[in-house]
Amino acid sequence: MVPTVAGQHAGSRLRQFYALTKPRVVSLIVFTAVIGMFLAVPGAVPLRVLAAATLGIALVAGAAAAVNCLVEQKLDALMARTRWRPLPRGQITSLETLLFAGAIGGIGLALLYHWVNALTMWLTLATFVGYAVVYTVVLKPMTPQNIVIGGASGAMPPVLGWAAVTGEVTADALALFLIIFAWTPPHFWALALYRKNEYAKAGIPMLPVTHGDKFTRLHVLLYTVILFACSLLPFVVRMSGVIYLLAACTLGALFLRYAIRIYVDYSDALARRTFRFSITYLSTLFAALLVDHYARVLL
Repeated sequence: MVPTVAGQHAGSRLRQFYALTKPRVVSLIVFTAVIGMFLAVPGAVPLRVLAAATLGIALVAGAAAAVNCLVEQKLDALMARTRWRPLPRGQITSLETLLFAGAIGGIGLALLYHWVNALTMWLTLATFVGYAVVYTVVLKPMTPQNIVIGGASGAMPPVLGWAAVTGEVTADALALFLIIFAWTPPHFWALALYRKNEYAKAGIPMLPVTHGDKFTRLHVLLYTVILFACSLLPFVVRMSGVIYLLAACTLGALFLRYAIRIYVDYSDALARRTFRFSITYLSTLFAALLVDHYARVLL
């Protein structure tokens, strides 16, 4: 069957709205939230909670990403890595974006409230405000510490997952929070180093723009050391066992190697590789937590 012009247009519009949600970013958010759910219980997560919490968190995260695109559309048009987005290209209007974000965000919060629990809904709403308003509107254009302070919102997904299953936030959940909180600065500053000129052109005070490359490279290294220490917390508090410890030490050593090389022998190509590795690092670290968790349950 040959698709109609109307069908092709509808498909294109859906792809444009989907792009507003930053699906690659949201997929990592949802992944760490789901891991948080499974780590919170010794057995299986109830299917209803798993489905509703996953979908609800994904929808609210997508809404926050859409608001971010709305607020930063003029800045996105100035940067090579973001000028392809639907808003800078004029494929979607600001009103359509606002309505879309409100719709999916509202549905996500309703799912969490009615099918999960009120605590998860309120924590997810706070995370939305932290990213879409506090980080995007206030911190990002005002301070080079935007990533450090705003990283609190990005570190919330495993806490949301934990709260979805248990109805509370415990010290173990906060250990997961600290890992992502410490991971965020070296992850984003690696990107900012090789995108420094674009951030400068857009007037965004990222650390390499305001304090220079050498200062930023040192802080990438320092925060990677902090991340290594934070990644050991699950083992220290007996939340995980030897399998996770070996994974955390191996991944941490690799990340430290990248950070040291960035500090002593910088190149844009190395910063790109470090940025890509940082994503692999976080997803693999949380996967190792899950494997270790159920290995200990079975043994």
